[in-house]
Amino acid sequence: MADVEAHITGTVWRVEVEVGDTIDEGDTVVILESMKMEMPVEAEDPGVVKEIRCAEGQAVSEGDTLVVLE
Repeated sequence: MADVEAHITGTVWRVEVEVGDTIDEGDTVVILESMKMEMPVEAEDPGVVKEIRCAEGQAVSEGDTLVVLE
């Protein structure tokens, strides 16, 4: 399993995946908003989305797990 983590502190602007989606390395899984800028969070590994641990509008900190892949 691999975790996709927030690389900055911000607010979840959009969740781009759903549980069960197959994604490739480099695919955008979440878009964070920080200081009025949209920052895509990309998967570092390919896999299937097992769990989404964030919701749109939620505040997250750097290092928080946003999506779990299997």
